[in-house]
Order: sequence, then C-alpha cells, then structure tokens
Amino acid sequence: MEKTYRLDGLDCAHCAAKIEHAVQGISGVKRATVDFMTTKMIIEAPEKDMPRICDEAERTVHQFEPEVEMKDLTAPKEEESQTGKIIQIAVALVATAALVLLDPTMPWKFAAYLAVYLWIGWDVLKTAATNILKGQVFDENFLMSVATIGALAIGEYPEAVGVMLFYQVGEFFQDYAVNRSRKSISALLEIRPDYANRLVDGQVEKVAPESVKIGETIVVNPGERVPLDGEIIDGQSFVDTSALTGESVPRKVVVGEEILSGFVNQSGRLTVKTTTTFGESTVNKILDLVENASSKKAPAENFITSFARYYTPIVVGLAVLLAVVPPMILNEPFQMWVYRALTFLVISCPCALVISVPLSFFGGIGGASKAGILIKGSNYIERLATIETLVFDKTGTLTKGVFAIQKMDTTMDQEKFLQGVASVEQNSSHPIAQSILKANHAPLLPVTSLEERAGYGVDAVVEGQHYLVGNAKLLEQAGVVFEPVQEIGTVIYVAIDQQYAGYLLIADELKADVATTMSELKQTGIKQTVMLTGDNRTIAEAIGNKIGMDKVYSELLPADKVTQLEKLLDQKVAFVGDGMNDAPVLARADLGIAMGGLGSDAAIEAADVVIMDDQPARIPAAIKIARKTMRIVKQNIVFAIGIKIFVLILGALGIASMGAAVFADVGVTVLAVLNAMRCLNSGK
Repeated sequence: MEKTYRLDGLDCAHCAAKIEHAVQGISGVKRATVDFMTTKMIIEAPEKDMPRICDEAERTVHQFEPEVEMKDLTAPKEEESQTGKIIQIAVALVATAALVLLDPTMPWKFAAYLAVYLWIGWDVLKTAATNILKGQVFDENFLMSVATIGALAIGEYPEAVGVMLFYQVGEFFQDYAVNRSRKSISALLEIRPDYANRLVDGQVEKVAPESVKIGETIVVNPGERVPLDGEIIDGQSFVDTSALTGESVPRKVVVGEEILSGFVNQSGRLTVKTTTTFGESTVNKILDLVENASSKKAPAENFITSFARYYTPIVVGLAVLLAVVPPMILNEPFQMWVYRALTFLVISCPCALVISVPLSFFGGIGGASKAGILIKGSNYIERLATIETLVFDKTGTLTKGVFAIQKMDTTMDQEKFLQGVASVEQNSSHPIAQSILKANHAPLLPVTSLEERAGYGVDAVVEGQHYLVGNAKLLEQAGVVFEPVQEIGTVIYVAIDQQYAGYLLIADELKADVATTMSELKQTGIKQTVMLTGDNRTIAEAIGNKIGMDKVYSELLPADKVTQLEKLLDQKVAFVGDGMNDAPVLARADLGIAMGGLGSDAAIEAADVVIMDDQPARIPAAIKIARKTMRIVKQNIVFAIGIKIFVLILGALGIASMGAAVFADVGVTVLAVLNAMRCLNSGK
C-alpha cells in the first residue's frame, strides 16, 4: 500500500533529506521518499501497518520541522507570502544601524542588542532548542545559536546580531529561489483538468474527469482545458499545446483527429469521444512524471546529504577543541580562543552546499520542462550531461511515421490522375493506399472491375478505362513501356489503357530540421550518431546520408536493435525512440529518450527523458540544459568548500573576524543560491 502526504511549510532541503532518512528507518516501511520540490512524502508499507507508520512519520516530521503540517495531498502547495520575512529583516537592519550609530552605554546597550537579537533570531533559537530536546542536535540552527549566544557572552553584540540578521537574509534568498524553482515545475501541474463536460442524451453535465469512461462523449468549450484523450467527432478549433509540448504556435484540429488531455481549446466548440480513462490519459501520466522527477536523486545530491550528516558533528568537535586545547597549551586567555571557536562554527555551516546543489537540479528540471522536455529525475540530468553517442530509431523519431505522397509525376492533369488512382485504391486498407486517398480531394469514381495481384498491384476498370496501379513488375508483366524511377521511397507506377501515365512517390516524411539537429549534436560534443531501423537498407542508408548520420544499421528486429546497441556500450549511449518495439532498447541504453507527443505508452514509461512535441531538435537543448546544470552544481561545490576551508583556516588562526565568518556562511550561501537559479533559465 502507498500513501502520499503534502508537507505544508517545508522549505529546507537539508531537513527534507533528514526526514526522508528517518522515515525510511521506521519499522515496516518498504519505501519512503520526501520530494522537497513538490513537498510530497510518499510512504509504501503493508496496509495493516500503515496507520501506525503514518503516526510515527508525523512525529518524525515534527521532530525536524515543528512548524510543518502533514496532510493528505489534495492540491499543489500555494506559494507563501514573504512579506513577514521582509518586515523582520528590515526592522532588524534599521535597529542595528541605529544602535551602531548611537552606541548606548551599558546596560542599555546589552538590552537593546538582546531585543534585536531575539527579534531576528527567535525562530532559529526555538528550532535549535526543540531539536535538542528531541535528540536532533547537530544542524545549522544549533551552530548559529551556539555561535551567536557565545558572541553575546563575550561582548561581541553587533557580531551576534549581524550573524542572525545575515542568516535571515540568506534564508530569504533561499526561500525565494526555492519558490521560483518550485513554481517553474509546478506550472506544469496546472494542466490538471478540474472537470469534464459529459454529453448524455443531448444534455451536458459537469463531472469529475475520473468518472468519464472510455467511449463516452464530452464537450470542450472555448477556453476550457481538454480533460481526457479522445477523437474529435464534431467541430474544429485551434488548441494551445504549449503546456505539454512547449510549442507556442496554436495547432488546428478537425474532425477525425486525436486530441490530448492538457491542450487548451482556444476557439471553436469541440465534441470528443474519449479513448482513455483519466488515469491513463496523457495529462495524468505527465503529472506523475513531473511530480516524481525530483525524488530521483543524482549522485551529487546523495553525496551532499551524506556529507552534511557527518560534517556537522565533526566541526562542532573541532570547535570545542579549538576553544579548549590551545589556551591550555599556550597558556593564553580563553576568551580569544572561544571567539575563534565561535567564528569557526559560523563559518562551518554547510548551508551553501545542502541548499544550492538540490536547488540547481530542481532548476534544471524546471528549465527543461519550460522547453517541452521532461527529465524524470536529477540523476538523469547528470547522466544526460555525459552522453557521448546518440542512437536513433527512424520511423516516428526522425520521420513523421506517416506515409504521404512526396512526389507526383504525370503527363496528364494531376488532379484527374490522382482521382483515378484513388478510385482504384478506394477499398484498400493498406497504408500506402490510405495515403493516396487522403491526398485526393475529388469525388471517387465507380470501379466496375478490380483484381488485386499479390506482390504486383491492382488491375481495375474505372469509367471504362483500364488502370494498372502497382510496382514496376506489374507494368513489365503487362508489356507497358516505361522508364524505371530511382527514388527513395515506394514508387507506384500507373498505366491507363496500356499507356504509361506517370508515377507517385510514397514515403515517410522527415521531421523538420533533422539534418540541422545532427549538426548541432556534433557541436555540443556528441562523438557519434547512429540509426537503428527495421526499414530496408536502401531507404535507411539514403536517409542516413541525407541527414548526416555517422552509422546506419537497417532491417533489424526489436531484439536485433538491443544486440546492436550493446555493441556500442563502450561509450555512454542514449537511445531515442518512440514505438512499443523501442521500449527494450530504451531500457537497455545508459539513457532512454522517448518522443512523447505521439510515442507509445511503453516507450514513455521505459524512457528517462521525454520530448513532449516529438521533435528531435529538442535533444541538443536537453543536452545543453543538463551540462549547464552540472557546471553550476560543480561550481557551487568547489566555490562553497573552497571558501569555507580558506576562511576556516583564517578563523582558527584568529585572522578572520566574525564578519568574515558571516560571509563564509551566509554570503557564500546567497551567491551559491543565486548561481543555482541560473538553471531555471537553462531552457532559454
């Protein structure tokens, strides 16, 4: 059994990691995750144990975050106002400046600074005391409290207030950055439809999308969001697909076309016959992908979580040694070394790392989602950034997956030529015949005689004229004189009354900008591009050469694709596919990228990254986003640790003041958070 809760008020990434670790340790829990980005906690456990486990989990949450409220997930968390925090900081800043300028005498000086200190630092002190009583001692609240109380005790009043003040400034920027990152990802959650207009006996009733069954009819009015996938049976309109695909240009939809949940109807009234339930609809699957994305942690995040757990008690121990051992050995005043130890504690707070690294990954996921790219977890961002070889399926990935007439060559009127051929093919269900019928807009003519010749084509009489429609062998067998055509695709030759009339070229059309995409991939540093396809060798190699593919392997069965992919795994390989037969290869590759717009459910489930508008051109953007995110993560790790080590040494030697300590803690945190926020713009 699985239960999901929302943790209202959770705004500390480090605390989220501690809650997750503690809940995982509760007896009977099979799996527990705390997703800081969506403030969701998911617990999986046997049904009979769930009530007890959830009670223990709630107590655990309150141990780390007393103000957090744990409740059933009912709606996305709304962004809280930061007005109160701004007022708190502003009052403390003005009061501190006034005290520094006026410099009152004792005991008023101590009382005034103490009042400001409690005003700006009360929540930190309260949290530290609560955690100590519950056995959770070593965290940033404890470090800040000990350091500032010690500063007050040795008469460094401005430093004590300054540490708390700038800590709150850092918290403000952290909250702002988290809210921006959370908002960028949860914007996708707004595609969740609130209702569906079900049509029953000519009457429209507003119902929950979950209650609509497959095959029922719904109405989507202008301005409404499409609640379920379906087929349009009446009406036409322009729809906004940007929430799913990132595509800003509205798409026209007409009768007979598929329409996906999450689209927004912009103009005409549409009547839709549903083809899925809400649970299986496109919008619901996307919501699941987005909501669970940040729960899959990258190795860098796991390292930071473990680092913070062991780092804090170590630096507290070192601070104690620094305060006690040197004055005993050197016979120097304790006050000087206590001050150094307190400075050491302030510097040592790991906030910059535990905040900025997860935030960078959240920002990367958010930036990608704005570009129409769903990355299922921060671990996949790290993997995507290191890809060396990209392997592509052909049909539906590089091509549109739909047969269409690419060329028509005839000595007669083209419309009349196409009308006659379409009339011959009107009773065929073959994809090639259907592509001819779709291209024809003239009335179909009656066929008085028709003979299908397996492996050759069709022999028919249309309005008294004898048509031969098929491959070259059909015309050769009938003795028709013609010049064979060398074109990439399926060539349909046509003869009328034993005279060659022309041909149609039927082929699967390449998607827009595929050749440009291959060039951009090389520019991003991809070493090799490969095509794996079940198509015949001639067509596959012609397409591969046309778009600049490095290697092409054709006439492959699904199992053959896996075998061929495994031969490439000496490099880090990503596979890009869209069909059900691609699912095994997507799962086997180091990274799977699925075409999500028209791709099969199996492919989307097996993939790690989903391209929502089916365009390969998004792939270079995805790689750039991943690499930019990883650069920022590494910058923050090196910057935070480097500055802290440097200032820690200065603090231990007595060279760094409490002001330098504040910068090494809060200043570095703010800079790291601001750097992490650049990931939010990665999709631009």
